[in-house]
Amino acid sequence: MSQGLIPATILTGFLGSGKTTLLRRVLTEAHGQKIAVIENEFGEENIDNEILVADTNEQIIQMSNGCICCTIREDLRVTLATLAEKRRKGELDFERVVIETTGLADPGPVAQTFFIDDEIAESFLLDAILTLVDAKHAQQQLDSRQEVRRQIGFADRLFLSKTDLVEPAEVEALVHRIKHMNPRAPIQKVHFGEVPIAQVFDLKGFNLNAKLDIDPDFLNADDHGHGHDHGHAHGHDHDCGHDHAPGEACDHPHHHHHDDDVKSFVFRSTKPFDPEKLEDFLGAIVNVYGPKMLRYKGVLRVKGMDRKVIFQGVHQLMGSDVGPKWAEGEAKQSRLVFIGVDLPRELLEQGLEGCLA
Repeated sequence: MSQGLIPATILTGFLGSGKTTLLRRVLTEAHGQKIAVIENEFGEENIDNEILVADTNEQIIQMSNGCICCTIREDLRVTLATLAEKRRKGELDFERVVIETTGLADPGPVAQTFFIDDEIAESFLLDAILTLVDAKHAQQQLDSRQEVRRQIGFADRLFLSKTDLVEPAEVEALVHRIKHMNPRAPIQKVHFGEVPIAQVFDLKGFNLNAKLDIDPDFLNADDHGHGHDHGHAHGHDHDCGHDHAPGEACDHPHHHHHDDDVKSFVFRSTKPFDPEKLEDFLGAIVNVYGPKMLRYKGVLRVKGMDRKVIFQGVHQLMGSDVGPKWAEGEAKQSRLVFIGVDLPRELLEQGLEGCLA
């Protein structure tokens, strides 16, 4: 009997951003779900000390509400494989896994484990990467720490903690800055880790689904002044660092100089793609720039097909699938979003334009 794939969530965020608070809440709340939490041992503060009054030599600890907590003393792959095996044998009962990365970690390799390793891919399904951002210290962390910028670029959903300690204008400036790095992740304020479970689990961030949510403010930024038929949502090239309506003045003088290395851009076209050319081009790009490509996704109009084609990837790993038919009256438009470190935007844009039929 197959138990189906176990959904996995990666929880990331810099030191002190509130990951442990959020996890503690998820672990102790009476939501009726059995969750296995995998903690990277050298976290800022281990959850064990407060919740788990067990002998911590045990690697896997069963908690009173049915959740399981284990600390990684070896690599993630081994830990996941062990958990899956114990579940198959009926020694452990859990429905999903949450992996808390250390505050200094790059979530990329953790995410890749779920795709590269066959054994893991047969048992687990990566659901989403959640990133916690400390609103009080984020601007300064973003300036100085690439890990923080990368964690934001990888996210499927962003939670801002400690917004109550910061002026609203500062929060707004931070949100603008983050949206440029990652326009596809919804941003939500959280107070002391109080997040409804529905906003943490089953987000399907890695599903090949035909939905490509890009923050509308980001998309509408600059669809003017281009003579050809696809608007580039640029919004990074003017120096105010955030989006506003065409012709509207920028009233945030302090936004100026964040030229973050993690950036995103959106490519759109109403012309269909030539599938062979596109496949060759994307293959080449991923080959060269894969390590710098954090997340990318596209819903494509392809020549000779009445269905959408969906692709997405993490670093060098890219998957694609044929999606649903274009709906009656729906504008057939390809939309691609790329999030990465110092990506060669012009090269990508020219290359993609060269793949149009």
